[in-house]
Amino acid sequence: MESQWLKWAKKLQAISQNGLMFAENPYDIERYQAIREIALEIMAEGAKADITKLRDIFSQEIGYATPKVDVRGVVFRDDALLFVKERMDGCWALPGGWADVVDTPSNAVTREIYEESGYQTRVVKLLAVYDRSKQGHRPEYPYHVYKLFFLCELQGGSATTSIETEEVAFFRENEIPELSKRRVTLAQIKRMFEYSRHPEWQTDYD
Repeated sequence: MESQWLKWAKKLQAISQNGLMFAENPYDIERYQAIREIALEIMAEGAKADITKLRDIFSQEIGYATPKVDVRGVVFRDDALLFVKERMDGCWALPGGWADVVDTPSNAVTREIYEESGYQTRVVKLLAVYDRSKQGHRPEYPYHVYKLFFLCELQGGSATTSIETEEVAFFRENEIPELSKRRVTLAQIKRMFEYSRHPEWQTDYD
């Protein structure tokens, strides 16, 4: 579960961002800026991070604060699940990443699968919508993130690495490799294998 200090910091950051979007009175603007600074101080202290870098990151966050969206492709072949090995940490994850503006969710996930693995796919079903903060991901993240897992059907292509991935492979349930926990968890992977055996199951959430 997410650390309490990070929950408080996220809430304060969202309050300040939303307030700055609507505030017109200079005194209100000053107060919301002060709230944002408190949120950054909590994050910096809790994560032992450089507050200057955090300040630079969150100064770019404008408009009404909403969760960011991460999409993950669940692609099976002969009872084995598609994984990509991330160059960033040398661990494995389901292909995926941030959804881009103007992308539909299905376009986002099929694009990410193709870019990271070389495989062309078609979305079949939304399997799960998870709140990252409740899923045991590590390290913890300063933004609020929803993770969408889509079952996708292979259409073509071949294993091809990218600037983000250094290996592409299918693994069976008893062969799960070392996972990139910032992207996927063991519980999520096991759930995806369960979905492969129970196509009638409803979409999982939270």
